[in-house]
Amino acid sequence: MSDTGLDQQVQSPYALPLKTVAAIQYAVDIGDVDQLKELMEPLHPADIADLLEQINAYDRGRLIRLYGKEFDGEILSELEESVREDVITVLTPQVLAEAVRDLDSDDVVDLVEDLDEPQQEAILDALEDSDRAVVEQSLAWPEESAGRLMQREVVYAPEHWSVGQAIDYMRGADHLPEQFYHVILVDPRMHPIANVTLGRVMGSHRDVMLRDISEDMFRVIPAAQDEGDVAYAFNQYHLISAPVVDEEGRLVGVITIDDAMAVLDDEHEEDILRLAGVGEESALSDTVMETARQRLPWLAVNLGTAILASLVIAVYDETISAMVALAVLMPIVASMGGNAGTQSLTVAVRSLATRDLTAANVWRVIRREALVGLMNGLAFAAVMGVVAFFWFGIAGLGVVIGVAMIVNLVVAALAGTVIPVVLNRAGVDPALASGTFVTTVTDVVGFFAFLGLAGMLLL
Repeated sequence: MSDTGLDQQVQSPYALPLKTVAAIQYAVDIGDVDQLKELMEPLHPADIADLLEQINAYDRGRLIRLYGKEFDGEILSELEESVREDVITVLTPQVLAEAVRDLDSDDVVDLVEDLDEPQQEAILDALEDSDRAVVEQSLAWPEESAGRLMQREVVYAPEHWSVGQAIDYMRGADHLPEQFYHVILVDPRMHPIANVTLGRVMGSHRDVMLRDISEDMFRVIPAAQDEGDVAYAFNQYHLISAPVVDEEGRLVGVITIDDAMAVLDDEHEEDILRLAGVGEESALSDTVMETARQRLPWLAVNLGTAILASLVIAVYDETISAMVALAVLMPIVASMGGNAGTQSLTVAVRSLATRDLTAANVWRVIRREALVGLMNGLAFAAVMGVVAFFWFGIAGLGVVIGVAMIVNLVVAALAGTVIPVVLNRAGVDPALASGTFVTTVTDVVGFFAFLGLAGMLLL
């Protein structure tokens, strides 16, 4: 099969076709504006964002300048932060102004909150005075809070309105959000008291009171609440949208499910990156220097833990010198312990993130992991005992590695569960630091158990 045929076979069904990418790059190369617009018009903003992230900075700049006034603000909201900053510097003030004017306030806040001050001003200056004031009010809330996440465009109605009054109001309103799911009922002091879905509004007679068709499930989100807690609430209670209130309980905005799920996705991605020690801001578009700088600190930490494990080996250097077979088998004990610890660690960190692992069930989970480690340790101890005996012809060596395997897998399972729980209770992100501690524990315990037993039983 040709390389092209293989690429087409393995390509995701939602990825941009390679022919389309090639055609767009060709249109940019020859400077054909009409052809570029024709190729880009059917694409979703998320697909255009993917394209801009995949090409290099030089080609990206040429494409943006040629595309010109057709650039859509939604493309900016879909871009990775590092690429977004580059794109904003390339866009002319006129194109940038046109691009951001049609965005909802939450999308504009998401654009500007991580930008440098000059770029923030470039976007804020492009907004009308009223829209700028709304965005600046949202930026006044703490970072990663519901106030930053919410959109200020809200559809609400007095609690005493009927369906007919709500429909007439929405039909006559000059500015409604492009997408909304609920009409929020408020009392005279602007406190939200209920949600009414659009489906029930459109499916009820005009004389039906809105409060009579409101949803049973109703939750409000404090504006100062952490966005991670907001995403959890949406996922836990299957919310579609929820009103946001200030310190006095007054309606100030609304959060919709798309924004909440974006936070949830970002948190999962952040946990994966932290577990690997590559930096939570890592992206394929990062330069060599940026990538190296992000990975260097945790590689340095791992170097320190590796030296610690080596010091343990150095304690038993005479034991190893007396029986070279120990040096051959040591990596097996360490590797099995490391892998077992990573398995328990991954489950624990994920359960803490989803709040499934709580004070109520933590000891049951720890006992389960310890028993799993014991069972796996017994199974692999039998395997490695036989392998070591036939490999080196020393029965005692098989016993030593078997016992060391059991000890290390039990300790690995415990460490992989207990360490993230302890770090979480101490207020430290378990995804950030657990991996290094677990690896250190399994290496040190594995070498101590294996080499210590060998020194006592074989020499």
